[in-house]
Amino acid sequence: MNDFKLYLETGFQHIANWNGQISFWSQLAGLTASDHILFIVALTIRYQFADWKKVLILVTAFTIGHSITLALSVLNLVTYSVNWIELLIPITILITAISNLFVKKFVFKTKFPPIYFMALFFGLIHGLGFSSYLKSMLGKDQGILTQLLAFNLGLELGQILIVLIILIISFLFVGLIKVNRREWLLFVSAAVFALALNMTLDRLHNVLPQ
Repeated sequence: MNDFKLYLETGFQHIANWNGQISFWSQLAGLTASDHILFIVALTIRYQFADWKKVLILVTAFTIGHSITLALSVLNLVTYSVNWIELLIPITILITAISNLFVKKFVFKTKFPPIYFMALFFGLIHGLGFSSYLKSMLGKDQGILTQLLAFNLGLELGQILIVLIILIISFLFVGLIKVNRREWLLFVSAAVFALALNMTLDRLHNVLPQ
């Protein structure tokens, strides 16, 4: 039970830990939190509270993708270049932010819109971004599946918290202050794009020939 709680908290902190970390493992969890928070912002900023069901499906799709590659990596069924994954993660943020430019009417009637598949596919990439840290935690422990489950549950809870905050902020600006919804979408997407572009450029030299 203590291990389950530890991995649950680590998964939660991986996404939602902004403040000072309280342990070695939570420090590791905070290393890539900003990447994932930016991705979730870009992914969900087009929605409002009325779209909560669609948002829940969207975030769950991301978690499924994240969980698949995380499990495959921890079980040593896939190998990858850490430098390339660190570069690809901000690129997924850039693409998602750009996709927001094509949202104009905010009528989401399609049962399976492309953004669901984008979240799932990009989740596969993000899952590899934390696997090396989780593998260090697991070591040679028994019950790896239970620990993976705990981590992913924590991850989902952290993502839901981030999404809730995003929806509240959007409600304040769009619902109360009456900022034009598309202008709000473009403003936030532009800010996310700029931060992600800076991350991409910073990490580009790690994959270029020396």
